[in-house]
Amino acid sequence: MRANHPSPVGQADTIDPLTRTLLRDVLGLSQERVDAFEADTPLFGALPELDSMAVAGLLTEMEDRFDILIEDDDIDGDTFETFGSLVAFARGKVAK
Repeated sequence: MRANHPSPVGQADTIDPLTRTLLRDVLGLSQERVDAFEADTPLFGALPELDSMAVAGLLTEMEDRFDILIEDDDIDGDTFETFGSLVAFARGKVAK
């Protein structure tokens, strides 16, 4: 874990804010924009910043920041569908 990132994930209630920070940092979104995300806010296909290359970058950063390992078969079309589905995915990986 790099020193300039939030502390390691220890509790599930930290996943939402850390996911917001991740989207802000990797996609270059404003803090105000990510703060407005609701669970049903669409991501892939709705955010021009989130293309297939950005997905790869997000997955790499998720592994680093959440201290998890993401296998290819862990990812499906629903993972990046909404902000809520992305947070749920991260929670599930951290809980393992």
